[in-house]
Amino acid sequence: MINALRKRGIRLALATTASLVACTLGFFAWQTFYPVQAAGGWSVQVLHDSVAKAASLLPQADGSLLVSRELRNGRGSILRITAEGDRVVVIDGLSKPDGMVAVDGGWAFSQEVGGAPVIVSRNGQVLPLFQGDNVQGLYNDGGYLYAIEDRKGDGRLMRYDWRSGELDVLRSGLTETEGLTRCTDGRLLYTEKAEGKVRAFNPEGEDPVVVEGLNNPTFLLCDQRGLWVSEDSTHRARLLRIEGDGTRHTVLSYLKAPQAIVPDGKGGYLLAEGGRDRILRLTPPVEQRTAQSASANPQPGS
Repeated sequence: MINALRKRGIRLALATTASLVACTLGFFAWQTFYPVQAAGGWSVQVLHDSVAKAASLLPQADGSLLVSRELRNGRGSILRITAEGDRVVVIDGLSKPDGMVAVDGGWAFSQEVGGAPVIVSRNGQVLPLFQGDNVQGLYNDGGYLYAIEDRKGDGRLMRYDWRSGELDVLRSGLTETEGLTRCTDGRLLYTEKAEGKVRAFNPEGEDPVVVEGLNNPTFLLCDQRGLWVSEDSTHRARLLRIEGDGTRHTVLSYLKAPQAIVPDGKGGYLLAEGGRDRILRLTPPVEQRTAQSASANPQPGS
C-alpha cells in the first residue's frame, strides 16, 4: 500500500511538473508569436523579413532602404534593399552597427562597441569622424552631428561640428542613454533606457525629464504627430506616440525589441523590429494621411 501511494505521488508530481513546464513554454511561445496589434485606424504589415537584427533605417531618394544589422563581432553590416526588393550589402565587417542618419552626400553610422569610430559614407568612401565608446543614437541637423553613448555611468552626449571638425562633450556620466532626436520646438531629447525616461538637453543646467514611466525606451522620433518612442523590450513591447500635452497613445503593441522608426515618405512610417528580424510598415488612418499630404510635411527637427 505504501509503495503504491508513493508511486502515485511521484506520478502526480511528475505530471504537475510537466504541466507547469508546458504552461511556461506555452506562455513564452505566445509572447513570441502573438501578432503585433495596431491601434484603431492604424494598420501594420511586414514590409521585409529575414533582416537579421534590423536596427536603424534610412530611406533613400531612389526608393531603396538602408538597414543596419546589429550583429556582433564583425558580423554586422549595412544592407541596401532596393525598391524591387533586391538586397545588397554595402558595408560589412561591422560590430553592432546601430544609429544611422543622413548627412550631406551620404550617411553616418555608429557602432555600439568600445573604441569604435562614428563613420561617414560618401561616394563609396568610408571615413571615420570621431572615436566613441558604445555610440548608439545619432542626430544630424546639418551644422552638427550629435551622438550619444550607451554606457553604465560614464556615457557621453557629444556634438561634432561639420565645419571645424571639433568634438564637444555636452554631457558626461550618463547611463544607458540610447535614443536621440530633436523636436520641432528645438528641444534635443534622449532616452535613459533603464530608468524608463526621456530627458531634454538643457545647456543651462540639469536636463529635465519630459517623459517617464516607460519600458526600456530606445529610439526616438519627433514629427508633427508628436514624439514617437519604441520600447526595446523582448516581449510585449510597444510603439508609443506622445502628444505635446503629454497624452500617450499605444500605436503598436506586442512587438519584440523594436528599434528605429522613420517616416516612409508616404505619410506613414517604417519600424525595425529587431527581435523578429523584420521591417514593418505602419499606415495611419485615412483622415490623418489626407491631412498630412495637404500640409507642408515638416521634417523632424525642422
